[in-house]
Amino acid sequence: MQTRTAGFLLVALSGASFGALGLFARLAYAAGADMPTLLFLRFTLAGLVLAGVMVAKGGTWPRGRLLGGLVLLGAVGYFTEGSVYFIALQHASAGLVALLLYLFPALVAVIQVALGREHLSRPRWLAVGLALCGTALTVDPGPDAKPLGIALGVLSAVIYALYVLSSARVAGPAGPLAASTVVPLSAGVAFGALMLVKGPSFPQTPGGWGAVAGLALLSTVVAMLTFFAGLKRIGPVNTSLLSTLEPVMAVVLGALFLGERLSLRQGLGGLLILVAVVVLARSDPGRPEAGAAGAQGARTTGA
Repeated sequence: MQTRTAGFLLVALSGASFGALGLFARLAYAAGADMPTLLFLRFTLAGLVLAGVMVAKGGTWPRGRLLGGLVLLGAVGYFTEGSVYFIALQHASAGLVALLLYLFPALVAVIQVALGREHLSRPRWLAVGLALCGTALTVDPGPDAKPLGIALGVLSAVIYALYVLSSARVAGPAGPLAASTVVPLSAGVAFGALMLVKGPSFPQTPGGWGAVAGLALLSTVVAMLTFFAGLKRIGPVNTSLLSTLEPVMAVVLGALFLGERLSLRQGLGGLLILVAVVVLARSDPGRPEAGAAGAQGARTTGA
C-alpha cells in the first residue's frame, strides 16, 4: 500500500512539474530569451544532469544503430516538435497550448488505425470523438490566444503523435533513462546550432535565469525521473490518468502567475480532451493503450 501511495504521489509530482513548463517558458521569454537559446539551455542542462545520473547508476549507454535512432529522435523529431510548441507559447496561453498538446493520444490511436496496426473499440472511438469535439471548442481565440497560436498548438500535437509512434520502436530497447539522456542531449545540440546561426539571446534578469533553471531541472529532470519511478509502482493506466494533471496545472499556474484566462467554451473543450485521455487509458486494459503508450512516450523527454 505504501509503495502504491508513493507511486501516485510521484506521478502527481511529475504532472505538476511538467505543468510548470509553460510558466517557466513565458517568464524566460519576458526576460529576453528567444526560443532556440531557451531550448538549447533546457535540453543541454537537463541532458548533462541525466548523464550524471546514468554514470552514477552505472547505466549502459546505447551504441550503433540504437544510438543513431535516439540521436535522430532528439535532433530531428523533438527539435521539430519542441520548436512548434514553444513558438505556440508566444501566441497563446500556456494552459491552452498544453490542453491542445493532449490531443496526441487520440491522434496516435487514429494513425495506428489508418496504418492498419490496430483496431479501435467503441470506447476508443468515443475518446477520439470527444477529443475532436474538445478541439473544436478550444478553437476560440480570446484575448490571450491568436489563431496562429492555436494552429501551432494543434500542429504540435500532430507532430508529437508521430514522434511517439517513432520513439516507441527506438526508446523501448534503450531503456527509459538512456533514452531520456540521449534524446535531450541530441535536441540540445540541434538547438545550439540554430542558436549560433541566429545569434544567442540569453535572459537578461536573474528571474529569467531562474526560469531557465526551473525549466531544465524541475520541468525536465525531476518531472521525468518521478514519472518513471511512479510508473514502475502503479503501472501505465494509472500513470496515464494522473498525467492529465499536467495541462490542468498549466491552466492553474497560468491563471495565478501570468494572468491568463480560458473562456468558458475553451475550458469545456479542454475538459473534453482530458476526458478523452482518461477514456483511452481505461479502455481495453489487457492491451497496450494508446493513452498509456502516449503518456510514456511523452515523458521520454517532456513536451
